[in-house]
Amino acid sequence: MAIYILWLRQIKRYFRAKSRIIGSIGQPLLFLVALGFGLGPIYAQAGGGNYIEFLGPGIIAMGILFTAVFSGIQIIWDRQFGFLKETLVAPVSRLSIMLGQTLGGATVALLQGVIVFCLTLFVGFRPDSLGMLGIAFVFAALTAILFTSLGIAIASQLEDMQGFQLIMNFIVMPLFFLSGALFPLKNLPPILSVLVRIDPLSYGVDGLRGALTGVSQFTISLDLIVLSSITLMLLIIGSFLFSKVEV
Repeated sequence: MAIYILWLRQIKRYFRAKSRIIGSIGQPLLFLVALGFGLGPIYAQAGGGNYIEFLGPGIIAMGILFTAVFSGIQIIWDRQFGFLKETLVAPVSRLSIMLGQTLGGATVALLQGVIVFCLTLFVGFRPDSLGMLGIAFVFAALTAILFTSLGIAIASQLEDMQGFQLIMNFIVMPLFFLSGALFPLKNLPPILSVLVRIDPLSYGVDGLRGALTGVSQFTISLDLIVLSSITLMLLIIGSFLFSKVEV
């Protein structure tokens, strides 16, 4: 029951904040239009084909990533206004509280991913197979849970919102740009190839791209195994760190 209530709280906060919904689609839309149409001709001339088809899954992952990691700021907000203290002293386990917060944030991030997916359809992106949309949804959900867990794990150790935002930007931007969301992962320098392979978002982007376009750098099975393993690991780490929270 506690997990459901905390999950529902996150969902209600999301739908009540209309400006949040509108504002959070601005960046993905900018990337879609500016990069999709700006670099599209260059990408096509280089033999890459339709850049919108390549870019679409990466921008969907981007919408999920930024919404998921910054959902952790809710922990700091609740700490400052006393809600977290009231929650922690309630007769429920901290694991339930952490799972409720994580699932709520992940659901919001997943909804954001669906909105961005709809935007990609308007700019010309078309899924290769409607039957693979379910697989794409699984990758989107795992990506959302993974990075929501990461955001909550870091937020549980901080008390300052500005510090959280700075740290998350420092972490998130390299993860995004090294994930292959904006450029192909073939023929990279050795050091970049290593960084790409240890970036968990690479497997989320590649899994989404494989499911939606039929083209992937790794295999969908490898993407699923790696992403599931890292998600489980971060859930465990996030739960442990959250259990140590003091207010």
